[in-house]
Parts: sequence; C-alpha cells; structure tokens
Amino acid sequence: MTATDQELVARVLEGEQQVFAELVDRYQRSVFNVTYRMLGEARAAEDAAQEAFLRAYQHLSRYDMNRSFKTWLLSIASNYCIDQLRKRRLTWLSLDEPLPPHPALNSSEVGPEKAAVLNEREQAVQDLINTLPPDYKAAVVLKYWYDMPYAQIAEALDTTESAIKSRLFRARQMLAEQARMGGVPSLIPILEGA
Repeated sequence: MTATDQELVARVLEGEQQVFAELVDRYQRSVFNVTYRMLGEARAAEDAAQEAFLRAYQHLSRYDMNRSFKTWLLSIASNYCIDQLRKRRLTWLSLDEPLPPHPALNSSEVGPEKAAVLNEREQAVQDLINTLPPDYKAAVVLKYWYDMPYAQIAEALDTTESAIKSRLFRARQMLAEQARMGGVPSLIPILEGA
C-alpha cells in the first residue's frame, strides 16, 4: 500500500528526512513542468524545481495537512518562478534567443512532418506565453497544463477565484492579440475559445 502525501510529510516531520525523497520522486515531473512552462528554459526550470523542493523541505512544518500537498508544492514553485520572472524583467528587456521545444514532446511517437508541425506550434505557444505578465503566466500554466480548478489556482497564487478567472480571461485576450500581431492566426481560434 502506497503512503499518502500526508503520511510521508508526517514521517519527515518526525525525523525521517530521507522519506522526503519519495515526495520528490512523486512530484518532480509536475514541478519541473510548471517551472519549465513559466521560465521557458530547461536549465532555469531545473534550478527552480530544485529550489521549490528545498523551500518545501525547509518550510514543511508550515504545510497544512488538510490541503493538497501537490497544490502547496506547485504554489511554492510557481511563486518562485514569478519572483524569477520579475527579476528578469528588471534586468532584460527582451529574450533574443529562441526557446527550446518543451521536453515532454516526444517526436519519436509521430512522423517527421507531424513532429515538425507540433514543434512549431509548441514554440509558438511558448513564445506567446512568455509575453504574459508573471501572475497571468502562472494562472495559464496551472489551468491549461495542469487542469487545476480555479479554487486550487487561487490558493496556489494566494488570491481569489474571481481574480483567477479575470486573469485567465485577460490572458486569453492578450495571447489572441499577440497571435494576431505575431502572424500565428492558426492559434487565434484556440485562444479565443479556451
């Protein structure tokens, strides 16, 4: 029988620090995916994921056992990424280098033509997402990549459900406008209908 997240947390808090590795194994992919989607760079995403787990471990006593551990952990990761994005905006005016395709895309499962189209679309979506303000970007990633309910997103980003709905609506409008300006008309119906 697999231990629940809360059981593992309790064991760590009782002194079994090595048990935290089970939580890392359980959620490392989810945390990396959030950090990658938000930061757009594999190395920065890896660093952010490690920092999220470190912060979770350091503040494990603050975790509310009545809430989802995954939501709590993803909120730490997304808030760290928001801070990193704000720092970037202060130091960089633009990103000149193209972003790599999302590592989860496995081109060996599809033919070369379809893989090329998927990679192009993936790149276009990532480029569009990178135009969003950090708070909007976090809401978009948590909703559309993790299919988190509004209440969990609000909890993770320390705001209200109505604020999340508003951010998502505005983010879709911004993304659709960026798609129009950037010459990616194939994404406009998807963005406006999301």
